[in-house]
Amino acid sequence: MFIVKTLRASVFGLYGYMNFTKSAFSEHAKNFKPEDMQVQMEGKNCIVTGANSGIGFATAEGLASRGATVYMVCRNKERGEAALTKIHSNTGNKNVYLEVCDISSVNDVKSFTSRFCSKDVPVHVLVNNAGLLEANRVITPEGYELSFATNVLGTYTLTELMLPLLEKAAPDARVITVSSGGMYTSPLTTDLQFSGDTFDGVVQYARNKRIQIALTEKWAEKYKDKGVGFYSMHPGWAETPGVAKSLPDFSKSFEGKLRSSEEGADTVIWLALQPKEKLVPGAFYFDRAEAPKHLPLTGTKNSHSAIDSIVEKLRSFAGL
Repeated sequence: MFIVKTLRASVFGLYGYMNFTKSAFSEHAKNFKPEDMQVQMEGKNCIVTGANSGIGFATAEGLASRGATVYMVCRNKERGEAALTKIHSNTGNKNVYLEVCDISSVNDVKSFTSRFCSKDVPVHVLVNNAGLLEANRVITPEGYELSFATNVLGTYTLTELMLPLLEKAAPDARVITVSSGGMYTSPLTTDLQFSGDTFDGVVQYARNKRIQIALTEKWAEKYKDKGVGFYSMHPGWAETPGVAKSLPDFSKSFEGKLRSSEEGADTVIWLALQPKEKLVPGAFYFDRAEAPKHLPLTGTKNSHSAIDSIVEKLRSFAGL
């Protein structure tokens, strides 16, 4: 197992260094089409979780600057209000609103979705961005490991409960889940809350992000006739408050080489703007192009039966 983990880390490290940095973004951007981003979104309703900083903030600001009505879902009211004020000022778009919700809490997610669904507005874009990498094992008041509760359970619950409003925006509705290149180091596992004695936050984060990729595939298959598109992406290695807090050594060693939050959010916004006929249902995107879900020699491919078991557990945990 040690050899397998070492090989995965080595392959991922090399692939990441060649593709995920700021210089790699500049290189990939040579193939970008400027007209892809010159799309206005007036009349479109967008929800962005984890929108007070980093990639979530850059996404919310990018959508707002194109005229979208944006609902920023943030855990902390004060930080959310500060981010909201900044977006209002930067974009001049007053149709940007703050919704306070802790995605790690199933009860909070249910309360938020109940409030929001009472608006009875179509949701054209749901961006599942909220996430964290917690180094230590932390258990939420509801009894779930914190990283899993935020990255997987909360994201799953929110998406499922938002489906009626997403269907109102069909056939143009889409769900974009922000994953991570770290998922390349992990196979799909049904050990959702890291049962091992020695908790490893980085490994748990990679597991969570792998589940997000598989969930996106499952949603795309399950709801293919609902007029809702499901896509996942990863931002590359970006310099965000979350990375600085969770991976300080990595952040320091790659100082000056990490992408900006805006560069990390670029593909999220691109996915929100493209005609759905240009996109592949259930696909994983990076730098405005479909990307592989597995790297060679890493042995991370699993059968689809694993995600079925995971979904059953999530439905039970969420009480759906």
